[in-house]
Amino acid sequence: MSPEDPRTEDPRTARTKGRLRESLLAECADRPLAEVSVSAVVRRAGVGRATFYLHYEDLTALAVDACADVVHAAVDALHAWQTGPSPLPPARPPAALAAFLTDAADRAPLYRTLLLPGGGGPLGRRLHRELSARARAERAAVGAPHPELVASAVAAAFTGVLADWLHEDIQADPEALADHLWRLLLALHRAIGPDGGPKAGRSR
Repeated sequence: MSPEDPRTEDPRTARTKGRLRESLLAECADRPLAEVSVSAVVRRAGVGRATFYLHYEDLTALAVDACADVVHAAVDALHAWQTGPSPLPPARPPAALAAFLTDAADRAPLYRTLLLPGGGGPLGRRLHRELSARARAERAAVGAPHPELVASAVAAAFTGVLADWLHEDIQADPEALADHLWRLLLALHRAIGPDGGPKAGRSR
């Protein structure tokens, strides 16, 4: 397990970091991350500055940690349809995907700071990495071809679309976006057939 694995973290450290994460999110509810200070965060959390710097290099590092839940929520939302061993994905997205997008919109100001247009930024890199790992493992488990290639494409598409939507470059309500994203991701998964080329029978 990695040093950051919560199962190996000292309970006191976990509680302190939890207070700092909650404090930052509370501060960002009223103003952009760029206007939040370390002093304000530690004061609200009830800890000292030295304690803050013991755990985090800066506010951006804390923000990425505080936003870890959005990454896990995104991965879980995309796979909420999997209720049995290797079921076929449905034509319509799971309800959890629209719910995730609705929650993300509520914290759009903070996420926009960390998830840049096109999917860049610290939150974008973390989201891409975790989505890609999940898609790659699942594709490999069922023997689908080119798991690394398709997983990278799926993660890039989801991360980029989410970022551009949060930055209002894409106009859609959460339910409509969930539907569009779902069809896009299914198409990417099905794009490469067993021979490594376009899926047999697909129109050209």
